[in-house]
Formats: sequence, C-alpha cells, structure tokens
Amino acid sequence: MGIKIRLARAGAKRRPYYHIVVADSRSPRDGRFIEKIGSYDPMLPSDHADRIRLQSERVTHWLSEGALATDRVAKFLGHAGLAPMPVFVEQPKQSAPKKKAQERAAKAAG
Repeated sequence: MGIKIRLARAGAKRRPYYHIVVADSRSPRDGRFIEKIGSYDPMLPSDHADRIRLQSERVTHWLSEGALATDRVAKFLGHAGLAPMPVFVEQPKQSAPKKKAQERAAKAAG
C-alpha cells in the first residue's frame, strides 16, 4: 500500500479550497483518506498566513512512515522547512526560440 500526502479538493465551483490529506495512492482524489493534516486556500494572497496551514508534527510522522508527497505538496513542505525543497528542472524546452530565431536575436543584439 503506497501512502501519499496530496491535495483533496473541497470548495465551490470557481472557489477552490484544498485539504492536505494522507491517503492510499489507490484512493480517488476527493474520496477516502487516512488523515487530514492541513489545508490550502489558493484564493488568498501568497503572503497570507492562512494560505497554507499544516500540522507539522503529523507531517513529520507520516514522512517518517514512508509517505511520499506529491509535487505541489512537496513544494509546500519545502517552504515550511518540514522536508527538503524539491528540485524542479526547467521544462518548456519546446517553447524556446529555434535556431534561426536565436541567430536573428544575436545579430540584432550585436
């Protein structure tokens, strides 16, 4: 049984609100979970104190039990200092300028 720390959506249409839960990886996103350990309100400003609330002792307990956090939750835990900050590589290589556009930009700059 794989244990995950993930988000479960709770909130009205166009008013998202998420519970940070510990769940079996086979359970549905908004379905059964083992324990609620926090909440995330994306409607609040990023510097607001209640945007992300975590029960730190329960988070450390579940991480010690082998629970894996999803990407978004791992970022929250990294900012809170409860886990190492995940390393994200730059993804959109496809949207970078192609060879000819880079040559034109280099010619225009120099």
